[in-house]
Amino acid sequence: MFAIGANYRDHIAEGGIETPDYPMVFTKFVSSLTGPVGTITLATSTVDWEAELVVVIGKEGHKVPVEDGWNYVAGLTIGQDLSDRVVQLRGPIPQLSLGKSFPNFSPTGPWLVTPDEFANPDDLEIGCVLNGDTKQKARTADMIYSVPAFIAELSAILVLYPGDVLWTGTPAGVGFVEKPPRYLTAGDELVTAIEGIGEMRHHFLTA
Repeated sequence: MFAIGANYRDHIAEGGIETPDYPMVFTKFVSSLTGPVGTITLATSTVDWEAELVVVIGKEGHKVPVEDGWNYVAGLTIGQDLSDRVVQLRGPIPQLSLGKSFPNFSPTGPWLVTPDEFANPDDLEIGCVLNGDTKQKARTADMIYSVPAFIAELSAILVLYPGDVLWTGTPAGVGFVEKPPRYLTAGDELVTAIEGIGEMRHHFLTA
């Protein structure tokens, strides 16, 4: 699983960082995958939410031109890039992959929808609601690197294979920028939705 950070301008602004000159790419480990409905145990008290559009690659690609990017997509689904902010940011070099790969920290679903099912797959409403309170609401057209652009950037360096999963970043509205920061706690209900795909619903427990 490949992921891109800082891919929405409003999220960059809320985090107080500069717009990157190239995609900020990291990995998420497949052992963190789980389904679209269920209960997730929080590893720590600093777990944040990140609603994301998730792309599944449909055919092998290397050095894919941007204009051909959608031809390499098997389908789109919803993802929650749950993130332990302490683990993610500890030490002199950020540990993005580890902070985002605890068990069940990568729920996806509920459907894999082929791009032709959307009027415009580059412009979908995305968001999440925590205990009835809307936390994130945006459109995927606001991404700095669109799905085809992300595929082109990745495949310029590595070979993409069928079944590879691409996480495309999250918009503004994450918990750690709230004052004080708001993290997921036991009893919370998080609903994540993307236009044309559906919604995921998760509840949380503490270890």
